[in-house]
Amino acid sequence: MAKSGMMVLCLVVAVCMIEPYAEAMTCGQVATSLAPCINYLTKGAAPLPPACCTGVQGLNKAASSTPDRKTVCSCLKQMYASTPNVNLAKASSLPGQCGVNIPYKISPSTDCSKIQ
Repeated sequence: MAKSGMMVLCLVVAVCMIEPYAEAMTCGQVATSLAPCINYLTKGAAPLPPACCTGVQGLNKAASSTPDRKTVCSCLKQMYASTPNVNLAKASSLPGQCGVNIPYKISPSTDCSKIQ
């Protein structure tokens, strides 16, 4: 039994070494990704900056798990609260304008706990 236990332990260690380390999404990452969008969303700057869509697309790709999508949603809500004059219509249309499909509406009233 001790020999098989040691083999299982070695296998677990090997899998952990091979498996890529995945970090959880942070609000800092969300803010950095969306920084190029701020003038567009708050000051009515037009047209939509290409760097904004690059950030939106990268953020969507990075938020590949349910916990990450919930974190992004919560961070967006925090950003709404701390950034005055955000045009909510522009914010909610941003994913579509950037060719991204997300499973929830970008809105301060979105219940992030229900995101899959």
